[in-house]
Formats: sequence, C-alpha cells, structure tokens
Amino acid sequence: MPARIVLASHNTGKLRELREILRDKISGLNVDEDVVDASTIGAVDVVEDGVTFAENSLKKARAVATATGLIAIADDSGLSVDVLGGAPGIFSARWCGHHGDDTANLNLLLAQLSDIDDEHRGAQFCCAASVVTPTGEEHVEHGYMRGTLLREPRGEGGFGYDPILVPEDLEAPYVGQSCAEIPREVKNTMSHRARAFEALIPHLIALLSDEHGSDEQ
Repeated sequence: MPARIVLASHNTGKLRELREILRDKISGLNVDEDVVDASTIGAVDVVEDGVTFAENSLKKARAVATATGLIAIADDSGLSVDVLGGAPGIFSARWCGHHGDDTANLNLLLAQLSDIDDEHRGAQFCCAASVVTPTGEEHVEHGYMRGTLLREPRGEGGFGYDPILVPEDLEAPYVGQSCAEIPREVKNTMSHRARAFEALIPHLIALLSDEHGSDEQ
C-alpha cells in the first residue's frame, strides 16, 4: 500500500516523537509503512513566518499536502516563559538568532533568566497540531505542558528545551525530573505535542475513513 500520510517536518527528534505518538492509535494505519517523512520524498521547505503556532503549523501542512498529494500533518511548537511575556514562543527554534541550534538557544535563555528566582520560573511548552488534505480540508488542535525551568540542563533525552523544563504533573518515580530525564514513553503520554495530537487524531481518523470510502467508489 502506498503512503497515506506525510509528516511535514525535517526535525529528526520531532519526527521520532510524532511516530511514537501516532503508533497504534489509528486502526488499520501502519506507522512504519503508511506514514512518510517530508524529507524522504522531496517535499518543499516552508518559511515559518506566521505570528502564531497555529499559523505556522497550517502553513507547513498546506504546502506539503499540495506538493505531495497526501494528507499532511504538521505541528509548530515552542516554549513560553511567564516572565518573558510568552517568549521565546514562535521564535523558540531561533531564539539565538539562527534556526535549529538547540544548545545556543537554551544557553541564551538560561542567561536571560539567571537572576529570576525559582518561584517565578514558570513556563509551558505549547503545540499547535494540524492536518490538511490535498483538497483543502483542515483542522488544528492545541496542547500544553506546564512546568518550571531549571537553572542548568539535566538529562540526555529529548531535544530543544527539554533539558530545562520540569513538568508540574509528574508522578512518582519521576517527580522533579526534566523532560530530558523522564522516559520517552512517559513524556509521550503527557507532552504538549502528545496532547495536541491526541485531540487531532479523531479528525485524522475521519479523513482517512473518507479517503478510504472515496477509493472504493
């Protein structure tokens, strides 16, 4: 069976996480066979110049759905820090001035927050997840994960700002651990991305059902 869904991202950490989140969630969908990454089929790069997570997510999904003729799913996500008025926000991936340098982004943010007391280091990861069909049907859902920012990175897992955010609703034995310390399978049940895609899955199921019905006619 040819691919049925394309993931509109070039971020390897995000792609791995999306596949893990989607795995076994949709009856009849084999994540290893039916879902492809945009980078593997030559899909276009998209300039993320929207002013909200939803705008950027939809822009990526629309472009990739048009270029590939497949149902495209995308997300845009980032870290919003309370005392910075929600920044870095949509600029999370390029906070240091250029795109994709996780270490530089993280170090700059920690330096900017160095004199902020622990009780004021609240933040949240935000995600807008979208699905777009080649015919233009689209849906967007949001997910959030509240937490507190550490003063230095901890953990080897995850990506982006994961090493400095401790989620607020962790249960034993993971209480106090950063998103880079908790197991991936735990993170993928509670992360902003997991929550956004959990809300998006019913829309995706309906679109796949419609597509299957159309194929049979």
